[in-house]
Amino acid sequence: MTRELNFDGLVGPSHNYGGLSFGNVASSEHEGEHSNPRQAALQGLAKMRTLHALGVPQALFPPHARPELSLARRLGFRGGDARVLEDLAREMPLLLAACYSASSMWTANAATVSPSADSADGKLHFTPANLQNRIHRSIEAPTTARILRAIFGDPERFEHHEPLPATGATGDEGAANHTRLAPTHDARGVQLFVFGESASQPWNPRPKVFPARQTLESCIALVRLHALPQEQVVVAQQNPDVIDQGVFHNDVISVGNLGTFLFHEAAFLKTDEVIASLVEKYSRVTGHSLRLLRVTNEQVSIGDAVSTYLFNSQLVTLPSGKTVLIAPKECEEHPRVHAYLSGLLDGAALDEVHYVDLRQSMQGGGGPACLRLRVVLTDREEQAVAPSVLFSAALDRTLVAFIERHYRDRLRPSDLADPAFLVETRTALDELTRLLELGSIYPFQLTP
Repeated sequence: MTRELNFDGLVGPSHNYGGLSFGNVASSEHEGEHSNPRQAALQGLAKMRTLHALGVPQALFPPHARPELSLARRLGFRGGDARVLEDLAREMPLLLAACYSASSMWTANAATVSPSADSADGKLHFTPANLQNRIHRSIEAPTTARILRAIFGDPERFEHHEPLPATGATGDEGAANHTRLAPTHDARGVQLFVFGESASQPWNPRPKVFPARQTLESCIALVRLHALPQEQVVVAQQNPDVIDQGVFHNDVISVGNLGTFLFHEAAFLKTDEVIASLVEKYSRVTGHSLRLLRVTNEQVSIGDAVSTYLFNSQLVTLPSGKTVLIAPKECEEHPRVHAYLSGLLDGAALDEVHYVDLRQSMQGGGGPACLRLRVVLTDREEQAVAPSVLFSAALDRTLVAFIERHYRDRLRPSDLADPAFLVETRTALDELTRLLELGSIYPFQLTP
């Protein structure tokens, strides 16, 4: 049996609103507000619990260690940890927030994953995203790579690639710009790679306000690294106009699962051509028809899509075969978006919609789909996964107790300068690695 596991990022104890992600509307709107790391982590666990109860396999992706003071030291800050924190708070508070960023919880940006059913060499491929566009995320790749290797350790089954070079020409934001479509998880499928601009084709339209974070060159490199046949690949350009309206990743404007693709009519630069290519290749590769759910601007505007994160919902298939959407509560509370989803239910395009409260994550700019990395695994591949990260009722109880023991229920921007908070976060994460039996994955555990 082959099945898809959703590896959800556990929110870290330093969850804060630094407003660091230019182009992410929610991130900017909540800059400097007090956060609640405990509530954020428990809300994420509640989502995992909901999916697990529905029969959707879940697993855990641990948070990164923060603060990552090597970033500050590379920029000239000297002395012990307490001195660096003090100097950062006085001279560069935004850099202090970057060192403490908990954005690794959005594991849709952790890596691009291609299952063995699609790869020419029969291996499951991982490429950690370089996330070079934002300084607070550019520090994630080394720890992400260590975590992936700790969880997926068998070299006979798993192929781990180095992140792409961290340059503007090869910017890579991971699975947030990648969708796999297939009739079943074990069948060959079609993989959609979406980019925002091209370094080698400067004549292509580009956004004028916000940055395009994924390049054509990175998409082509990922296809090559993952040994994907060209007939199973579609590379499409995101609509620069929607990037300028806050659609910083493709998973804010489209979502796919198995043979169903939900997308906004303005998602791509040439949406009709992209969809025609997807439909043609999907039919030729799989022998099936791709089920399309096209959302018009009249039904849901780009502004409504961004404010509710409708397309950042999780589209999943239950063991019963039902097609289910896991949507943010913001979708339920928005009259037009709720009406649209009700119409999908009435028309049997969806069987169920479950609304989840992820307010803490949403205020930082990430919805349900941002919090998970999808990994399709055969039985043998799943047997090679570190078993301690597979979600269960027992792990759920352990994590709830861990969070309540270590996470603050109120974190102010000024708290980031306190050396005691650094000790708190490291103590918590050191314990977490023991609970998850992952060994030493954090820099502070690797340094004598």
